[in-house]
Amino acid sequence: MSDIQTLVDMGFPKERAERALQVTNNKGVEAAMEWLLAHADEDIPSSSGSSSSVQQQPLSDDTSTEAAAIAAAASTASDDSAQVAKSLKCDECGKLFKSQDEVEFHAAKTQHSSFSESTEEKKPLTEEERKAQLALLEEKMKRKRQEREDNDKKEAQERERLRIKSGKDMLEAKRKLEETEMKKVMDQRRREKMEEKAARDRVKAQIESDKAARKAKMSGEPAAPPPAPVVVTPTDAPKPAVSKTYTNARIQIRMMDGTTLVETFDAKEQLSAVRLFVQLKLGSASSPFGLMTSFPKKVFTGDDFDISLEKLGLVPSAVLIVTKTP
Repeated sequence: MSDIQTLVDMGFPKERAERALQVTNNKGVEAAMEWLLAHADEDIPSSSGSSSSVQQQPLSDDTSTEAAAIAAAASTASDDSAQVAKSLKCDECGKLFKSQDEVEFHAAKTQHSSFSESTEEKKPLTEEERKAQLALLEEKMKRKRQEREDNDKKEAQERERLRIKSGKDMLEAKRKLEETEMKKVMDQRRREKMEEKAARDRVKAQIESDKAARKAKMSGEPAAPPPAPVVVTPTDAPKPAVSKTYTNARIQIRMMDGTTLVETFDAKEQLSAVRLFVQLKLGSASSPFGLMTSFPKKVFTGDDFDISLEKLGLVPSAVLIVTKTP
């Protein structure tokens, strides 16, 4: 905020604030405020420095009647000058003002609209009043500084909270991904063991069948029919998973600079929503980029961005990698 705007917020007219900063060589708000309080009752010099001079004309003393007329005119002029307006007065609160700028500022601040000219002259501030007003202004400045510091502190705390939350979400997504990968590995190993056991059983059954055939041939008896193939169904075979409908997709986005973002989207949203989210994070000056998955590896093309996350298999969670496009 500029020094002029700070002084205007404190209640000084803009023209007086500019004049105070000019006189004090722009040494700051406090120096300008000191000058404003010390010269509160002085008018700002107008831009036109020309003054009109009135040449005195010698009075004619031809007759006493002319002298009497001149004296009467002088008396009338004196009475008129006594009635000249010396200030402007707010009819609603009775406050006096020395210039039209002060009236306009008061009207904008208090919404008062009734003003009139007054022959009462605005009294200058006493030393005690000037010090009191200076103390109030300093207190107002201190309060504004404290408010800014409090706002900055709150914003810093909010940023830290979001950073911690983002870190926790990233760790949680990583943990779930590792659990999913581990489960896939264990299921694969279980299937391999089941297939090995079934193969051994088939080999054993074939060996027994060959032995029985040779024995029957040597004894002259008819060969027994080969046994039916043994189908091994392990009791610990995994049950088919029950299909579950998900409404949200938790997407972990790995940026080109190594950072990671985690955001939740609606399962029905298109992949273009994720691209728009990444573009907002990178800023308007970002270079073109693409999206891909590493497991299974798939690079999304222009048509894929019009397909929902659910149909692309990115529900309930997925990891997308931001790539640079030529």
